[in-house]
Amino acid sequence: MTGEPQDDCLFCKIVAGQIPATIVRETETTLAFRDINPQAPTHVLVIPKAHYKNGAELAAGAPQIAADVLAATQAVADDEKLDSYRTVFNTGAGAGQTVWHAHAHVLGGRGLEWPPG
Repeated sequence: MTGEPQDDCLFCKIVAGQIPATIVRETETTLAFRDINPQAPTHVLVIPKAHYKNGAELAAGAPQIAADVLAATQAVADDEKLDSYRTVFNTGAGAGQTVWHAHAHVLGGRGLEWPPG
């Protein structure tokens, strides 16, 4: 069920403390941790603690939590002392989503090309 932890979800398991992660920030509704396969010097994932399949589902089902995720991306950037950074939500396999739990990538620490892919 949307919003409820999923037994087969990697990020739900990280939220529950069943799988370790390098956590850099936590709020009541969000968790931020370092990506295990970083694509930039700073690569942090910001997730809602509640399970939503992707960013669009999160925005539709829990707009305040979606706002909390975005606020957490800024807080991570501030903590990491990033002058500029990119926030990315991949939605769907064709866009590179590999974990079916909404998450924002915070990327920075080097120049980022455009277009990104």
